[in-house]
Amino acid sequence: MAQTETKPLLKVKGLKKYFPITGGVFAKRVGDVKAVDDVSFEVYEGEVLGIVGESGCGKSTTGKSLLRLIEPSAGEIEFEGKDVTKLSNEEMRKMRRDMQIIFQDPYASLNPRHKIEKILSEPLIVHGIGTKAERKKKVQEILEIVGLPGEMASRYPHQFSGGQRQRIGIARALIVNPKLIVCDEPVSALDVSIQSQILNLMEDLQEKFGLTYIFIAHDLSVVKHISDRIGVMYLGKMVELASNEALYEEPLHPYTQSLLSAVPDPDPDVRRERVILQGDVPSPSNPPSGCTFHTRCPKAMDVCKSVVPTFQEAKDSHFVACHLYTKEGQEPATTDYYSKSN
Repeated sequence: MAQTETKPLLKVKGLKKYFPITGGVFAKRVGDVKAVDDVSFEVYEGEVLGIVGESGCGKSTTGKSLLRLIEPSAGEIEFEGKDVTKLSNEEMRKMRRDMQIIFQDPYASLNPRHKIEKILSEPLIVHGIGTKAERKKKVQEILEIVGLPGEMASRYPHQFSGGQRQRIGIARALIVNPKLIVCDEPVSALDVSIQSQILNLMEDLQEKFGLTYIFIAHDLSVVKHISDRIGVMYLGKMVELASNEALYEEPLHPYTQSLLSAVPDPDPDVRRERVILQGDVPSPSNPPSGCTFHTRCPKAMDVCKSVVPTFQEAKDSHFVACHLYTKEGQEPATTDYYSKSN
């Protein structure tokens, strides 16, 4: 589903999340792990924004920071015009009715001591929705919507398979009728056959309830299947953001090009040139100067070592943080994402 409104449902500007590194006898702060470092993007109502990248690039931290499950270090997170970072705990609790999350691990995200009915009723109780009888009926209805019999509400999590548990996780996020759901690698722990079932279910639910997803994953084929736009992250930064078609047909950033070159093609006759990256991912506690990708980039220039590339519009609605797209003879771009996109 494409963007239906010019005003975004969610607007993220300059998001940062640093984790302190302590050392010595007195546990003094000696540095920071820059898990998310100045990330900006927008999400429009009814669309699916995919966020991809290698493990440790900060995509899951970004998703959890949006809901303040992890407190951001800096930046603005506007949801329907309200700055989420400035809300009190009580205001944030109410806001979470409209902003939910599906966790990565279907085994760890459900309390093994509680029956499914209690797990799914808890969000309704927290937000003061319905009577006890109404909540019980709602639980059975939501289970059937996600493809499970309503009578399974009396069972415990250990009595379900991984795919069934993830359906319960989806039901828990859906039961309060949210507007935005952060999907934190919701199929990465599942078998391939089950992955397709869960993805198809999520697409059906999006269409049925008019949901908006932020879909976080490291599998580019999964993201291509479900997303309208895709953002690529590397070492805590957003390096490219474009529509599904534009990103896969003409990736601009060398990192995106290397990721896409590694995606298997089902056609055995297709021969794709692999872009092999040299070296390992640098530590987020001590990222390289300038462009953080320059130590592995096959197209790195001298300017990449010292100047941080600006996240700018290289083509129509196609944003990239790379010096390759700075016009020849000009200084590196200083226009940021928001001044170009607004």
